[in-house]
Amino acid sequence: MYSVNVPVPGRVRELAADLYPSLVGFDSVREEHSCLLKRLGDADHVAQLQHRAHRALEGAPAVEAEITGIDYFADPPLGSAPVVYLAVESPGLERIHADLTDSFETIDGLEGSDYVPHVTLARGGDRETAARLADREIEPIRWTVTELEFWDGTYKLPVSRVRLPA
Repeated sequence: MYSVNVPVPGRVRELAADLYPSLVGFDSVREEHSCLLKRLGDADHVAQLQHRAHRALEGAPAVEAEITGIDYFADPPLGSAPVVYLAVESPGLERIHADLTDSFETIDGLEGSDYVPHVTLARGGDRETAARLADREIEPIRWTVTELEFWDGTYKLPVSRVRLPA
């Protein structure tokens, strides 16, 4: 599965590392952090998929984003629950997501009007621990999104990047 992801700044990765001791009881803890912007699907020819995505991103500006807190999905549409994440507020990312949904199919419950920008920290575990984490206060982290990554989910590697404005 290929996707377009938003790289996060070092301050976000540092926050995730600081939270790590509180996440060890979960079934899986993410070690790499980014914000999934849009799943693109599978492709025999990644270059064609990238070309379609580049066309959909044409004119997309650099946008502001902010980590505003810790939250969790109690009952996600896919995978184990709960999913603990850093909440991302960004009307600009939501607009870019909407532009990408005009060119790529959406996954019900995850994309389109159901899209929630976030940085996953951990999943699977008990809901009480997730709720305690969500009650923690954190300092907001603001940054300007100046590039996006094309991500190969099979190999868990970025394939390429696109600068914003595109």
